[in-house]
Amino acid sequence: MDYQELRRIRREVGDLARRVGTHIWTIRQSQDFRLNIETKGRHDFVTQMDKLSEKLLVEELTEIVPSAGFIAEEKTRADMGEKLKWIVDPIDGTTNFIHAQPPFAISIALMEAGQIVVGIVYEMSRDELFSAALGQGATLNGSPIHVSGLDMDNALIATGFPYSNFSLIDPYIGALTELMETSAGVRRLGSAATDMAYVAAGRYEAFFEYDLKPYDVAAGCLLVTEAGGKVTDFNDGGNYIFGGEMVATNAAASDAVRNVIRKHLAKK
Repeated sequence: MDYQELRRIRREVGDLARRVGTHIWTIRQSQDFRLNIETKGRHDFVTQMDKLSEKLLVEELTEIVPSAGFIAEEKTRADMGEKLKWIVDPIDGTTNFIHAQPPFAISIALMEAGQIVVGIVYEMSRDELFSAALGQGATLNGSPIHVSGLDMDNALIATGFPYSNFSLIDPYIGALTELMETSAGVRRLGSAATDMAYVAAGRYEAFFEYDLKPYDVAAGCLLVTEAGGKVTDFNDGGNYIFGGEMVATNAAASDAVRNVIRKHLAKK
């Protein structure tokens, strides 16, 4: 896709994410509203609002790029497409959303021939639209954003706690302990898409997690790289969208954070 086409898609998808996100958050806050909560797996929930959000997103994304397939969390459409794919999380942070405890976000990415070319994260509770297109930088509500310049000693690091897959819990706790000892602090918000957007905006210096899904991270990966950061898997490789693990950092803290992750969590 050329520059102008990506610019159009980025604008239209950003408008869509804000419109849908505002709609479902307004419904969630109404006094007489009741959530219907289903369980997909251990500590893995879905509500009627996840399904509504995805339905609305898929309908309009199909119009924005008719030739694209979908990788969508609630599987409203599951056709993969040959070259173009939308990767959609209708509510990243569903457990937070259930409890009306921010953050929770809509995450939308467009992948072309295996590369993310558009990434949108809309954090509903703060009306913050994070947006990026390949080669066009990253923005927050239309203003350019960049990763911070803080090093490891001053870094605030985000992570996601394991909630169903505890196979790496011991090395994960080892990495978490070392990062707590060597950084300015560690936080866990409960939305990987928002965590990565915050790295891109310089609010965090790094984020790491395992047992991730493509729709958790696809949009955020582009936000971070377009904001001047770096994204890898635990082995410093490129298998972070479909590999289930990732580290996102700024430049100044990158080596120190990745050394800790490799030491404890890299595959031998």
